[in-house]
Amino acid sequence: MSSPRTRSLATRLTLATLAFCLLFTAVTVAVRTVWAWHHNIAEMAAELSVIARMYEGPLAKVIWDLDRDQVSTYAASLVESPAVGRATISVRMPAGPPLLYPHARPGWAPSGHAPSHRIALTYEPYAGGAETVGELVLEGDERTLWQTLRAEWGAIVLTQAVQSLLLASLVMLLFSRLVTVHVRRIAHHLAEIGPTRLDRTLRLDRRQASRDELTLLVDGINDLQDKLSGHLQRQHRYEQELAGHRDRLRAMVQERTTELEAANRQLEALSRTDPLTGLANRRQFDEAKQLEFQRARRSGRPLSLLLCDVDHFKRYNDLYGHHGGDATLQAVADALRNSARRSGDLVARIGGEEFAVLLPDTPPETARDLAERLRRAVAELGIEHQGADTTGRVTVSIGTASLDPRADADFDALFHRADQALYRAKRAGRDQVAQDLSDGASALRMLTHDDDPEAPPGP
Repeated sequence: MSSPRTRSLATRLTLATLAFCLLFTAVTVAVRTVWAWHHNIAEMAAELSVIARMYEGPLAKVIWDLDRDQVSTYAASLVESPAVGRATISVRMPAGPPLLYPHARPGWAPSGHAPSHRIALTYEPYAGGAETVGELVLEGDERTLWQTLRAEWGAIVLTQAVQSLLLASLVMLLFSRLVTVHVRRIAHHLAEIGPTRLDRTLRLDRRQASRDELTLLVDGINDLQDKLSGHLQRQHRYEQELAGHRDRLRAMVQERTTELEAANRQLEALSRTDPLTGLANRRQFDEAKQLEFQRARRSGRPLSLLLCDVDHFKRYNDLYGHHGGDATLQAVADALRNSARRSGDLVARIGGEEFAVLLPDTPPETARDLAERLRRAVAELGIEHQGADTTGRVTVSIGTASLDPRADADFDALFHRADQALYRAKRAGRDQVAQDLSDGASALRMLTHDDDPEAPPGP
């Protein structure tokens, strides 16, 4: 990977100086140009005044003599001066309007910038008898102003540009000799510094009497190298000390990690298992139901759900106590677990005396047969229950439902239909299996303990 291109500090300082000089030159040229313009106007006005005074006496004499040809000659000679753009001689007549003798230089045009000068022409034929015989009007030529200004402007720009270049060159030369050379030496020294070369002292080839910012920088670098060298020595000693503890610490960490992993696995199992019955708890059931529901929707395979509830369990607790109730729940859980042995089936305790059996890839007829088998397995336990209405023993009611892709938008719909079937089994007398059959309309078939589980489902 190539190193990024560097830019010299002297070059950057020179460019900044040039930029400042150019800006200063532009401002100076603008100020001096405005001043030169007004100065040229004032000089032209003074020149017009001098010309008018020079021609005042001769013009008054020829006008008094009524020499019109000479008047025209004077008017033509006046515009030969570069400052005069047009000369107008007005001659007073005894009667009528005055006679005008205008004369302008070729290409002259009236201007609002060029000055003008007006002077009355007075002739004195005898002592004390002065008489005004006419008037002289001189108008300046703006072209002369611009020509003069352009010449001066060029000189101004050239002078300022030369000054800027000389100043930038001087700054670059001084900065290069006083700063750039030493900064490069410092950079080269720092590039060669490494952990094994910290004993090299930085020195600059300059007068020892010079105590400035560069001297402070060199002293700081040398002091930093000394501190880094001491720090590295201490660090090496600490690393040797730490190396002796590293293996022991690694062994301790490995031992603790193994214990923690075992504890985590045990905790994970406990968090997903019902502590009383050893069956899956509600958390594990909720995780499995979503997974199996999505899988059944994608594959089109059947999915069935059984909801089991221990009949008159509150009465059982009241008669035999909670200890007896816990023992009965454990026995019922064992019966359900032993009856639903197929791989993939999930038996879970989802409430106090309520159990759920999730049956992936199980059609309604198979789910109905399994529900009947579960009901009989619990009844065959023969657990005494004096609070039961008719049987005198512990029984369960079971509601079954199977996935209907057209009606079940989510698992809750399937669960609701199974719960409704369980409710109907309870209402019909308990110790029964109620199946919800959905084919667009719901049909319910009640299976009592006397029904043949192998018989086809009725209407």
